[in-house]
Amino acid sequence: MRTYLLLTGVMVAWGINVPIIKILVGYFPPITITSLRIFTAGVTVFIILGIMKKIRKPTMGEWKFIILGSLFSVVGHHFFLSLGLTGTTATNGALILGTGPLLTAILSSVLLRNRPTWIQVLGFLFGSAGVSFIVLSGEKGLSGLSVGDLYVFFSILSQAFSFILISKAAKTLDPRLLTGYMLVFGGIILFFISLWKEPNGFEGIFQAPFLIWVAFISSAILSTALGHMFYNSAIKKIGPAEASIFINLSTFFSLVGSAILLGEIITSTHLLGLLFIVSGVILGSGALEELLKRRKNRDIEQTQTKLKA
Repeated sequence: MRTYLLLTGVMVAWGINVPIIKILVGYFPPITITSLRIFTAGVTVFIILGIMKKIRKPTMGEWKFIILGSLFSVVGHHFFLSLGLTGTTATNGALILGTGPLLTAILSSVLLRNRPTWIQVLGFLFGSAGVSFIVLSGEKGLSGLSVGDLYVFFSILSQAFSFILISKAAKTLDPRLLTGYMLVFGGIILFFISLWKEPNGFEGIFQAPFLIWVAFISSAILSTALGHMFYNSAIKKIGPAEASIFINLSTFFSLVGSAILLGEIITSTHLLGLLFIVSGVILGSGALEELLKRRKNRDIEQTQTKLKA
């Protein structure tokens, strides 16, 4: 229950973080501010772990997962997300990010060699239909699909793959320490990418209004540092597919945050698409099958108890 409550809190932070990132990348050069935000988060994680005396040097085998995790979970995810949110709405971005649980469940089935059931396949179709319905049913139809929407999808696909890597690395390395190394390493890589893509990215960056920096700090510390620490710990405890179910909640809170912070309008189309995504997550992640399995086992136990009596 404690893990579930922590995950729910993380989803609130991650959900509100989408419109906050939309604000930040609209005010600053996107890759430059993202590299600073990620690196700040990584330093914060190490400060917390230093106080807890949980820092140690990784082994050679663990460095492999740290580097790969950084490339997918930090560099790939945040690079495409920051670029994507400059070319689409935070509302659309939130709904596309809602496919994360479904993608994680599918990748878990493929990479961990767990053959998907027909219910999971049905969930994949529902989730895909929900995202397609949201993105493609605008006024421009198929021509309304923006490059920003595609970047956001690449972002969540990269993150979903990283969850599989994190579940493997967490067998020997504290997931909180893994988070710190990935954030610092990934932040440094993003910094060098920003020097290439945005050579003048730091000009006037420290002259931003106070409220913009409040948004930056809240995003870096609450959503990225603490959020990833708690989430990666949950992956070790309950598994990547099961933990990813909660990302669906972040989609809901992203929609609410976009309406409150950015004044974006939530239409019936968004809600209908969200309904398809939720259905896809429940079916594709195996949550429904697990619930039915537990209910069946409980009925069998009750029957056996009656027979013994």
